[in-house]
Amino acid sequence: MADDEAKKAKQAEIERKRAEVRKRMEEASKAKKAKKGFMTPERKKKLRLLLRKKAAEELKKEQERKAAERRRIIEERCGKPKNIEDANEDVLRDIVKEYFDRMYTCEGQKWDLEFEVRKRDWEISDLNAQVNDLRGKFVKPTLKKVSKYENKFAKLQKKAAEFNFRNQLKVVKKKEFTLEEEDKEKKPDWSKKGDKEEEEAAA
Repeated sequence: MADDEAKKAKQAEIERKRAEVRKRMEEASKAKKAKKGFMTPERKKKLRLLLRKKAAEELKKEQERKAAERRRIIEERCGKPKNIEDANEDVLRDIVKEYFDRMYTCEGQKWDLEFEVRKRDWEISDLNAQVNDLRGKFVKPTLKKVSKYENKFAKLQKKAAEFNFRNQLKVVKKKEFTLEEEDKEKKPDWSKKGDKEEEEAAA
């Protein structure tokens, strides 16, 4: 009996400890969920929408600012339009001369700026080359693609030419070995007719 009561007490103690551990684990998981739950999917979606709206507004403001700057620069360079409908010939001549002078100066400035840009580009490339020389890094040139089989084929042809027996034969130039037919220059029938006509014409 004492053993049964001791076993039941031990079993009750184990159950109580398990319940405590289970309760602690549930509380820990609830605390984790509470921490994670701040950025819910709905809040994330709203935040994205707000960021997009803000970015669109900033982009619109930037475009308006650029357009205003462009208009200001155009007015500064070109000037305001002149009233030419009521103008006489002398006033028109002055307006045209003013426009020509402004265009001439703008073209000169454009040429100077282009020259400056080219000069800066050349200086930058030169400095880059000097830095690469100091570091020991060199720009690798673009290599041309070459077929490896062409080289092998050329070597094989060279070897074949070495073993070509006809190249190693001696050339004989004596007439005694030639055939009689080769000595006589045979002309075809059609060429003989042309010779007869030439002789008749000469006669």
